[in-house]
Amino acid sequence: MARSLVIVESPAKVRTLRNFLGDRYLIEASMGHVRDLPKTVMGVDVERDFEPTYRVLPDKRETLDRLAKAARKADAIILATDPDREGEAIAWHLAEALKVEDPIRIEFNEITESAVKGALASPRRIDMSRVNAQQARRVLDRLVGYRLSPLISKKLRMRGLSAGRVQSVALRLIVDREREIQAFESQEYWSILAELAPQEATLTFGAITPFTRATKMSVTDEAQAQGIVEHVRDKQWVVEKLTHRTIKRRPRPPFMTSTLQQAASSRYGFGAARTMRIAQNLYEGKQIGDEGQVGLITYMRTDSTRVADIAQKAAREFIGQRYGETYLPKKPPQYTQKKGQDAHEAIRPTDITRTPESVARYLEPDELKLYTLIWERFIASQMVEARIEASSADVRAGEYLFRATGSRVAFPGWMAVTKEALADSSEQQKKGQNGDDDEELESDGTQDLPPLEEGQVLDLRKLTPRQHFTQPPPRFTEAALIAELEKLGVGRPSTYAPTVDVIKQREYADLVERRFVPSPLGFAVNDALVGHFAHIVDTRFTARMEEALDSVEEGDEDWRGLLKRFYGDFALSVSTAEESMPDGHIDAGGTCPECGSQLVLRRGRNGLFVACSGYPECRYVQRDNTELTETGEECPECGKPLVRRTGRFGPFVGCSGYPDCRYIKKRKAAEPVSTGVKCPREGCDGEIMRRSSRRGKTFYGCSAYPKCDFVLWNRPVGEACPEDGEPLVYKPPRKGSKGHGTILCSNKECSYRRDADEATAAALTEAAVDPPAEEGS
Repeated sequence: MARSLVIVESPAKVRTLRNFLGDRYLIEASMGHVRDLPKTVMGVDVERDFEPTYRVLPDKRETLDRLAKAARKADAIILATDPDREGEAIAWHLAEALKVEDPIRIEFNEITESAVKGALASPRRIDMSRVNAQQARRVLDRLVGYRLSPLISKKLRMRGLSAGRVQSVALRLIVDREREIQAFESQEYWSILAELAPQEATLTFGAITPFTRATKMSVTDEAQAQGIVEHVRDKQWVVEKLTHRTIKRRPRPPFMTSTLQQAASSRYGFGAARTMRIAQNLYEGKQIGDEGQVGLITYMRTDSTRVADIAQKAAREFIGQRYGETYLPKKPPQYTQKKGQDAHEAIRPTDITRTPESVARYLEPDELKLYTLIWERFIASQMVEARIEASSADVRAGEYLFRATGSRVAFPGWMAVTKEALADSSEQQKKGQNGDDDEELESDGTQDLPPLEEGQVLDLRKLTPRQHFTQPPPRFTEAALIAELEKLGVGRPSTYAPTVDVIKQREYADLVERRFVPSPLGFAVNDALVGHFAHIVDTRFTARMEEALDSVEEGDEDWRGLLKRFYGDFALSVSTAEESMPDGHIDAGGTCPECGSQLVLRRGRNGLFVACSGYPECRYVQRDNTELTETGEECPECGKPLVRRTGRFGPFVGCSGYPDCRYIKKRKAAEPVSTGVKCPREGCDGEIMRRSSRRGKTFYGCSAYPKCDFVLWNRPVGEACPEDGEPLVYKPPRKGSKGHGTILCSNKECSYRRDADEATAAALTEAAVDPPAEEGS
C-alpha cells in the first residue's frame, strides 16, 4: 500500500508524529538544513543579481539519499518543517534537492494530534515570499561577514575574527555600556531613616525624609544629614497626612521567544541557547506515561503574544474550576502586538490540564523548570488583575516631613498562580539558578502600615542617617542584552541565542557574574567597525533592515532589490576601509620586560594571550605567575597530577597537562551556615541558611527544606521591607565602585533600596565569607 512521506526536521518529531499518525504515513527527518551557501567561497554572484549558489552539506548526503529512497516509495511528499522563515526555506531546499515536482507543505504550531491532523486537512504550496525573506537574510549576512571578517582580521592582525549585521550591533551595545560605566562619576547623597511606632505599640515602621515643607530635598553630605538628625531628634512626630489608593497590577502577556529567554535567565541563570534547546525538547515531544510521545508547548520561535481562541477557552475553563469565577476577566485578554507579529501564537502549553506537577516525573529537571515557567505565565496571563491597597503617611517633625509607605493585597488575581507555584515547587526552588534580578519570582507578601490617624502623635524609636552613592548603569546580562535588541528592533526570535553565543565564542566579551564585560579584543573590533562602518553597526539601520525583510516575507518587497540597495554603499565602505583603516596589533597595555617593545594581544589555539610585538625577534609571552601546587591526586582523564590554579574567575583545581587536557575538578558544596535570620514564611520555624548549589552559586534557603522551600539569592539582613514587608537583602558593591553595597527588597516588583553603611556592609560581608569548600569530583 502506497503511503505519503512526511518529512520533518528532527528524530524527536518523528517519534511524536508516529504516536498518532499510524501506518498511513512514512515519517522521516531531514536533520535540519540539507543545503547552504558553501563555506570556502562567498557563494553569491553579485553581478548576476545576487544569485546564491547552494550546495548539499557534506554531512547531509546520506540523509538526502535516505529521503530520496523513501520518496520513491511514496505517493505524495509532505514537507512539515517548522512554521517560520527558516522552516519554509528548509522545505524549499528539500523540494529542490529531491526534485519534488509538486510538494505539499503543511505547518503546525504545536505537535499534537488535533493540530497535525488539522494541518494535513489543509495543505498549501511552499510560500516563496517567506523563502525569499530567508534567502535575503542569508545573503545579507554572507555579504557582510565575508567582506568584513577578513578585513578586520587583516587590519587587527589576528586571525579568526568575525563581524556580522546583528552580532556587531550587540557588541556595540556592550562596549558603549562599558564606556558609560567608565565615564560615570558617582555622586554622594544622604537620607535619614526614622523608625516610628504608635505610642505604647510594639510594631515599628520606617519613614524616610524626602521633603521639607512639601518640597523634595537633596541631602548631599554628612554634615547636612547630621544637622537634620539633630533638628528632629527632640521634636514631636505627628501624622500630618494619610493617603490611601488602590493599585491594579496587571498580569504580563504570555511568553514569546525573547521574554522566555529573559525570564529563564533571570530565574534560573539559563543562557539563551540553553533555554532554546530545552524549549525545543518540550515542543518536539516527551514520553508522557500512557499518552506516549507528546508535544508539551507550542512553537518556541515567535515574536507574538497572540493566543488561539480554543486555548483561551480551555484556560478559562481551567481557571474557573481551579480558582473560581472571580479570577476570570469578563472577556479573554488581548495583548498589544507590534505590526506583523501575528503569524504565530505565543509560547504556551499545548494542554493546560497538563500541570507541572502532573508531568514532573516525565521531565528532566531543567525541562520541568522551563515548562513550569511557561505554564505559570500562560495561566496568569488569562486571569484578572491583582488589586493592591497602598497607603502612605506623611509625618512631620519640626521643619521636616518623613514619609512612610505600606501596602497589602486586597485581591490576588493572577498572583494566586505564582503563590501556589512557589508553595508547590520546592524541588525547583532548591535547584533554581536565578539571580538577584529575578523576573519571575512574584510574591504577594506585603506589609501594611499600622492603623494611623491624622494628628496622631508617634514615638521615635531610632534615627539613622544613611550614606548613598549614585550608581552607574548596570552591565548587560544575556537577558538584558536580548531585551535591548528586541526593544531596538534588531534581530528576530531565531537570531537572539546565536548572536549572544558568537560574542562569547569569539572572546569579544566575558560573562563575569553573569554580566557581559568587553575584552580588549571586543573593544578593538567594535572601534574598528564603528570608525569605518558606522551605518552597519547603527541600531536604526539594522532595525530598518529587519523591517525590510519582514516586507519581503509579506510579499511587499523584492528580495533582490533590497540587496541592491544595501550593497552599493556597503561595497564603497569596504573599499574605503581597505585603504584608510590603520593596521596593527591590539595594544594590551604595558611594555615587554625583555626588550621594551609594546605588548600586544594575540590569539593561539588555546585562546587569547599577551605577547611581545617584537615577535619573532622577541618571543616573550606573558604567563600566569601563580605557583602551581600539586594536590596529590591524579587527573581522571589523563593520569597527570592535579594542581591548584587561579583563573580569571578565581581559584580552581585542574589538570597539570593543560592545554592538552582541560579537566577541571568540580567542587563539593560547602556545608550550610546559619545567617541567624529566621525564615519569614508564615508558620515556619526554620532559619535561613547560606548554601551552595552544585554550580557553586551561593543562595540562602530555609533549614526546614523540603518542608519549606523559601529561598533568596542575596544575604538576608533580618529586616522587613518598609514598603511591602518582604525580606530585605544585601547586595555587595560592584568591583571598583564606590560605596558599601545596597540594602534592597527581595521582591523585584518593589523599588525600595538604600545604600548600606560601612558597619553593616562589613558585618554582612564577613558573615557571607565562605569557609573553605571541600574539594571533590
